[in-house]
Amino acid sequence: MGKLIVTEFMTLDGVAQAPGGPDEDKDSGFDYGGWQAPLIEPAADGLVFDQAKSMDALLLGRKTYDIFEAYWPSAPDEIEFKGLLNEVPKYVASRTLADPLGWNNSSVLGGDLAEAVAALKERHDEVQVIGSLDLLQSLLNLGLVDRLNLWVYPLVLGRGKRVFEAGTVPSALRLVNSSVFPNGTVKLDFEPQGDPATGDMAAG
Repeated sequence: MGKLIVTEFMTLDGVAQAPGGPDEDKDSGFDYGGWQAPLIEPAADGLVFDQAKSMDALLLGRKTYDIFEAYWPSAPDEIEFKGLLNEVPKYVASRTLADPLGWNNSSVLGGDLAEAVAALKERHDEVQVIGSLDLLQSLLNLGLVDRLNLWVYPLVLGRGKRVFEAGTVPSALRLVNSSVFPNGTVKLDFEPQGDPATGDMAAG
């Protein structure tokens, strides 16, 4: 059985909407699109790619798929991600898209999400999700995420779509890796560990 690994780029207050550009996602009037760009850390570039290159399948939500499809097929050849993302099998969780899709090696993931993701994990060793915040909420609520890679940037935005939205299923997490970069960005890799424990600090 393979693993489902999610990578998200987020602010200190959990906002992960439209990190890459002004027009990436304007839902709810979000006007901070591209917030990640001024905080790109050159020392982190290789680590982002190192984590991504172990995938043998990519699972995306509809909005993120549309953004990726518009950019990566014609991206500059010197960007390492271009070859990886163009060649890896890509699955889109969508109720409105239909096959065939235009981007190489892309197909629609239909039917029940839990069953479809389980089938993906049977066929692939490492299925990765990048962004895809609406899809992420469903994956978290269904307990389908095996590892959560969070890139946390030193700013707060106060509004926007968050990695952990209201209604997220409570879960304990185990930190399996961490890195700190000169500009204050922190990378934290977590694995779910079941239900949160509770206690009473006043009980001695």
